[in-house]
Amino acid sequence: MTYDRLVCANCAAPVSEGRCPVCRANRERLQQESFLAGLNPAALIALLAVLVAAVALLAHQTA
Repeated sequence: MTYDRLVCANCAAPVSEGRCPVCRANRERLQQESFLAGLNPAALIALLAVLVAAVALLAHQTA
């Protein structure tokens, strides 16, 4: 989830503006999410396909 559309319950301003301590804390938390959480589904599928191809190539070379 991105914070650009979230509204703070504390100050009723967009979280992306960081007007209050609650906004700033939530903005920081959302920016620190893991790398895979920020990827779109197409990128995850492509990453999975590359991983499967690499495993298949390694399995073929050792056989």
